[in-house]
Amino acid sequence: MTDDEDLILAEALGSTGAAGGGSGGRLGAKFAARRLKKNVHEVEVALPGASPAEAAARTADVLLRLGTPVRTADADASARVRVVRALVGGGFGNMNPVLVTVTLTGTGPHSTAALVRGAAKEGLIKQRAGEKTARQVAALLTQHPPTAPTA
Repeated sequence: MTDDEDLILAEALGSTGAAGGGSGGRLGAKFAARRLKKNVHEVEVALPGASPAEAAARTADVLLRLGTPVRTADADASARVRVVRALVGGGFGNMNPVLVTVTLTGTGPHSTAALVRGAAKEGLIKQRAGEKTARQVAALLTQHPPTAPTA
């Protein structure tokens, strides 16, 4: 388990390369991925009516529908800060892996702030996959916010 975005993206691109070119495709894609620039974008959203635990469950559900979860070390041992990550397809044909990291911070008993970060490798043709995917995930998280519990 690693938290290094570049390494995670290089491995994901290597897996994509292996699908078309075997072990040579994997090595070539990983080699190229290490030399590509990253497109990174962050979006802050508020999730009123959700504790960090509830927001983490919702975020994990959204990211699971979009891609493959990535294990990560928790940002904080307390329940105030949680981190959820996944590799999601982005760009043309959803073929460019995007690492989406959502950091959830409790701002009250029933409200959470979310920082959605999308990171993707960019080739010669700029697709802005990291930016577009971060915006997409932020929109999905705010579309159907959880309702506040009744007392």
